[in-house]
Amino acid sequence: MTFTYPAIFTPKKDGPGFHVVFPDLECCEAEGPDLEDALDNAMDALYNWISVELEDENGYFPPQTDPEDMELEEGAFVRNIMTRIKFLPDSD
Repeated sequence: MTFTYPAIFTPKKDGPGFHVVFPDLECCEAEGPDLEDALDNAMDALYNWISVELEDENGYFPPQTDPEDMELEEGAFVRNIMTRIKFLPDSD
């Protein structure tokens, strides 16, 4: 399955790097010392968040907010982050 959610990348105020938040996914955040690392960490955070929800019997996947409806701080920008999770048959 493929999952895509918008992420807000905000430059850190206390030095180089970015803080990343997924506004639709509770407690799903990442950061990195540069854009490349922040993007990689955001992809990992999304994968982990989705994996936990898939394991939960009552997992919830909220609808995606339209990036045009998001309020951004100065210097912040939105990117859609995608992750794929492959389901494997049980090996009992």
